[in-house]
Amino acid sequence: MSGLTFAPDEAEIERRVEALLFAAVGPLSAADIARRLPEGADAGRAIAALRARYEGRGVELACVADRWAFRTAADLSFLMTEEREEPRRLSKAALETLAIIAYHQPVTRAEIESVRGVSISRGTLDLLLEMGFVRLRGRRRTPGRPVTYATADRFLEHFGLASLYDLPGAAEMKAAGLLDLSLPTGFEVPDPSRSGPDDEDPIEDGDAPEFAQDFVGD
Repeated sequence: MSGLTFAPDEAEIERRVEALLFAAVGPLSAADIARRLPEGADAGRAIAALRARYEGRGVELACVADRWAFRTAADLSFLMTEEREEPRRLSKAALETLAIIAYHQPVTRAEIESVRGVSISRGTLDLLLEMGFVRLRGRRRTPGRPVTYATADRFLEHFGLASLYDLPGAAEMKAAGLLDLSLPTGFEVPDPSRSGPDDEDPIEDGDAPEFAQDFVGD
């Protein structure tokens, strides 16, 4: 009969989700995927089915910061070493700064310098912001209204972490050369479920560029 439409079956929905994930330039959330599917389609079921189907294959479906993407299987990464483009390297100071932000967020520049024991060189925070590893989170309700920093989704994606719960312990970070400094008393992995201190206001639109110029420089 004319005018009637039929919803795609589960196999077709899974096929469409597979196409979306392969074509996407970056990881997609379940909501991103659902918006491109017919009304009533179960994106979560399709993602789970794809994840099971690709498990143990050359590419696997991985969750990164609550988003989904196909990734080369970890045990086959050696095959890509000769063809992979050399990534932009972070200096030791930038890695230490990034680690401090990850483990102490939200944290101000002064607090970062207190943990490291030295001032942050010009451009270190600018570089982390530019690379998308760090974001401006808010402003403390203290004199000077200093900005606070936190990690961004790009940080989780780059280091292959599904969430902040997967951050390695302090000993692992030091063994990997990511945290080569004396740790303060009370150092611990942050709890991602915490909303942060109450003495902080969110960054407003148009606030970040001005702050980056005023506060990141020496």
